[in-house]
Amino acid sequence: MNNYNNLYNDASISFLNKIEERSLLINFLNEDIGSGDITSNTLIDEKIQANAKIICKNEGEIVISGLSEAKTIFDICDCNSTLLVNDGDTLKKGTNVMSVQGSARAILKAERTVLNLIMHMSGISTKTSQFVKRMGEFSNFVSISSTRKTSPGLRYFDKKSVVLGGGISHRVRLDQLILIKDNHIAIVGSVNKSIQLIKSRFGSSRKIECEVSDHKGIIDAIKSGADIIMLDNFTPESVRDSMEKIKSLGIRNQVIIEVSGGITLDNIYEYASSRPDVISVGSLTHSFQSVDFSLEICPN
Repeated sequence: MNNYNNLYNDASISFLNKIEERSLLINFLNEDIGSGDITSNTLIDEKIQANAKIICKNEGEIVISGLSEAKTIFDICDCNSTLLVNDGDTLKKGTNVMSVQGSARAILKAERTVLNLIMHMSGISTKTSQFVKRMGEFSNFVSISSTRKTSPGLRYFDKKSVVLGGGISHRVRLDQLILIKDNHIAIVGSVNKSIQLIKSRFGSSRKIECEVSDHKGIIDAIKSGADIIMLDNFTPESVRDSMEKIKSLGIRNQVIIEVSGGITLDNIYEYASSRPDVISVGSLTHSFQSVDFSLEICPN
């Protein structure tokens, strides 16, 4: 979409290998199961087999995520599952997204963990898609990005959901990119000193992003050698004014411009109209609405 993706490659969310991902999902299952499902184990004979389906219950256009993880969870529980749609697909209420076959006990054992993850991840991907669509024609030039405002233990799944919804993941961990924030600057003393300290350690081998709060900070960061400038808590008007000033100085193409702070569905179009390279939105992963899915046992 733009050169921002060259610094924040969406493949960065793949820092978990399949073994690590499977281990996380096993932990999710153990959290829910404990020593065993005493209700199902009492009521249902272990030899009983069942078929089930997972259905979207939400109104509106839903972008589904979490099916790959759901399939792994069912596999861990010795169930066979078939995807009827793919992660990232847009669907409506009543869509069957997965069919499952196996021990009735096993299906019910996996049910809540599977649904919780699909509901959670689909909520994030759906909200991300809404932000991308609200940008209208500017979505061809501006990327929507997540932040590190994720639920502990769920960052990999949260970031993956953003990408499936049409956004980019930004940095996943602190070791992925240098990002000088306001508290760093407050401790070190200035934007210039902060950037020079980083450069003395890494030279040009690491890209540097710097958060700024005013136009002077933008110019200081660019002149000091930052690769990405984050305009933090700027109004739409101040973003437009800053972009025009940067262009007038002939330095727009020297840096990637990110806008962050106070971005909502109501004002995203106005922010995007100034054509920064990326707009990061914390609410994608901390203030989304989960999507309703249910698992239903099919009659024999």
